[in-house]
Amino acid sequence: MKLQFLVIPAAVVVALVALTGDVPAQTIATNSPAIVKHRYKIAVCDWMILKRQKLGAVQLTKDIGADGVEVDMGSLGTNDTFVSVLTNAVQCQVFLDKARELGLEISSIAMSGFYAQAFAERPTVPRMVQDTIDTMKRMNVKVAFLPLGVRSDLVQHPDLRPAVVERLKAAGEAAEKAGVIIGIETALDAAGEAKLLDEIGSPAIKSYFNFANALQNGRDLQKELRTLGKNRICQIHASNEDGVWLQNDPKIDVPKVKQTLDEMGWSGWLVIERSRDAKESRNVKKNFGANAAYLKSVFQKD
Repeated sequence: MKLQFLVIPAAVVVALVALTGDVPAQTIATNSPAIVKHRYKIAVCDWMILKRQKLGAVQLTKDIGADGVEVDMGSLGTNDTFVSVLTNAVQCQVFLDKARELGLEISSIAMSGFYAQAFAERPTVPRMVQDTIDTMKRMNVKVAFLPLGVRSDLVQHPDLRPAVVERLKAAGEAAEKAGVIIGIETALDAAGEAKLLDEIGSPAIKSYFNFANALQNGRDLQKELRTLGKNRICQIHASNEDGVWLQNDPKIDVPKVKQTLDEMGWSGWLVIERSRDAKESRNVKKNFGANAAYLKSVFQKD
């Protein structure tokens, strides 16, 4: 028996969403490229390709040659929550339609505002987390990125640990109810981060591993990955500090990283954040295109 699918024009979808707040589950774009299935998928960060929360990030991601884009929640500053354009289903559907049209995916939602803001101390953090979870649900995204940043760095500010743990436990409860995962990036080594995750004790709080954190602190990247293990790592920022492209970086052996992840049985999104050439740091397409092509040549060659 041949399956038949209902095709709904984009204009009708937007109208339905506006009336009901729901996105029709059977929506399919007839001319959309098929999304290719890989064990490892390659994405870029919208704020690092200078298209933070802009629809143009999707087309630029396609031009770069990545499989998906990590979409940021927007700036924080002194606001009670993120300044976001993705506050309702209609606006989210515009992004989803564009991604589907180009055969791309939204890999994750980022709370990059916490790079500079204090997760441990801002009074409206519960609202910020819930707003992120609500956006994830509207965009059918399963992973959020939460960096603890400089102001909640548990190496430099160990006194903040009780507050961080308490807030991450609460965030974990909210994420678990929604069926999503919040991946945290800390300044701890892998053993320290594993201990932190055990202390939090939530299956919805995992490690969002960053190659650069291990490399810049002189740690053994392969050992760090193995210490955290397959089940603790939800997603990976697969780049190093700026200076040279990944393929020219003497500090990282990318094929060896793949071998390690293969042996661990891990699979998922590798999201490029940096590793830009120092001479042309603002040439987005060239830098991220080179890194995406190289990661694909290693991780998607089979």
